[in-house]
Amino acid sequence: MKQVKNLDTSLSFELFGIKFKNPVWTASGCFSYGLEVAENLYDISKLGAVVVKGLSYKPRAGNPPQRIVETPCGMLNSIGLQNPGVEYFAKNILPKLREYDTVIIANVFGEDEEEYLKVAEFLDKTDGVHALELNVSCPNVKKGGIAFGSDPDTLYSLVSKLKQITSKPLLVKLSPNITNILDTATACVEAKADGLVLINTLLGMAIDVEKEEPILAMKTGGLSGPAILPIAVRMIYQVYEKYGASVPIIGVGGITTAEDALQHILAGAVAVQIGTANFYDPYAPLKVIEGLEKHLERKGYKHFLEVVGKAHKLKLK
Repeated sequence: MKQVKNLDTSLSFELFGIKFKNPVWTASGCFSYGLEVAENLYDISKLGAVVVKGLSYKPRAGNPPQRIVETPCGMLNSIGLQNPGVEYFAKNILPKLREYDTVIIANVFGEDEEEYLKVAEFLDKTDGVHALELNVSCPNVKKGGIAFGSDPDTLYSLVSKLKQITSKPLLVKLSPNITNILDTATACVEAKADGLVLINTLLGMAIDVEKEEPILAMKTGGLSGPAILPIAVRMIYQVYEKYGASVPIIGVGGITTAEDALQHILAGAVAVQIGTANFYDPYAPLKVIEGLEKHLERKGYKHFLEVVGKAHKLKLK
C-alpha cells in the first residue's frame, strides 16, 4: 500500500512518515481533547492516535441547547463545533497532550476559506501536532462545514490552498450528505490531499410528538452511531474500488466492536476512528484494539495490513 508499511507488531504501521502503534484512533468531537480519559480512565498512549475536537481560529460558543438527542441505534448532535480556539488549544491543552506517547491529529474548521487557512497555518507551526484533519462536512453549523464539503470545485480549491501552506499531512473528512461520494473524493485526490476520512455524520431530525416540534434547537443535527455503519462501509468500499491503495482511507462511522472495525478495514480503510461508542463505553477503543489482535491471531495473519481491502478480492460464484 502506498505510503504505508508495517512495523514490528501485528498492528503497528507507518503512514505519512508517522509511526502509529495501531490503527485505532478516536474520532473528533467524541473524545474531547483526550485529557479527561487520560486523567481519569486509562493511558491514551495505548491509542494509535487522538483526533482532537474541531478547532476554529477564534473561540466558538456552539449552538444553543438542546444539542443532543438519542435515536434508535445512534444519536443526533447539534453541538455546533464549540471550542476555545486554536491559540488556547496550543497554549493550554496541547502541552498536556504531548506528555502522552500517541499521535495527535488536529481537526480544522473555518466559517470561510480565510479562517480554514489561518487555523491550518497556525497549526503548521505548532510542535506536537502530527497531522491535520480537515472538517468540511459538519452538518450542524450555519456557516462553513458542509458548504465546502458538498461542492467538488469549492473543495478542490480549499484543499489545494491548504496544501500550499502546510507541510503536515492533510486528511479530508468527507460528508455522506451528497449524491456521489466519488465526486468529492476525486476532488480531494486531485488537490493532493494526503488521505481521506470517511465518513462524517448524516443530516437528520427528531421531533417531540407531545410538543409537536423538533427536539434540537437548530432543528437538524448529525446522525452517528451504529445506525450509520453500513453507509460508512459502502462509501469506503466505493472509494477504495476506484483508488485502491494509492489513497489512504481512514474509516469512521458506527464502529463499536472489532468486527465493525474489520468491516471498515476489509472495505479498504487503513485505520479507523471510534466516535459515538466513547459516550457510552469510553473503553471501546481499547476493546477494538484487543479484538483486532485476537482476530489476526485466529485467522493466521501476521499483520493487519494483509486484511486492508481484502473484501474487494471476493467474487460472487
